Amino acid sequence: MTVEMTRDRFEELVGDALDLIPPDFAAAMDNVVVLIEDRNPDEPTLLGLYHGVALTERTSDYGGVLPDRIFIYRDALLDFCEDEDDVVNEVAVTVVHEIAHHFGIDDARLHELGWG
Repeated sequence: MTVEMTRDRFEELVGDALDLIPPDFAAAMDNVVVLIEDRNPDEPTLLGLYHGVALTERTSDYGGVLPDRIFIYRDALLDFCEDEDDVVNEVAVTVVHEIAHHFGIDDARLHELGWG
């Protein structure tokens, strides 16, 4: 069962999830954009994806590159959830999870921390 939700409401939830990021972390985010797409074309059930060079892997050579991209997959999340409260929670978890990758935190550590 897919949860019905307008694109505007979903975008609002992504914005709310970004607001959960502590100010010190938000200020440290560098050269990254958050994009909302319907689905990942290669993995249609994927909820989110970080594509870029993590802050912990950037060297003095880093520069002049396109922003890292965090994709949040709307339709996959709506398919995954049972109701709007579930969507609110899963969007927050997905956004925090992908931002953590920007900071160099891997999936294993995220699962340990409860953000898997």
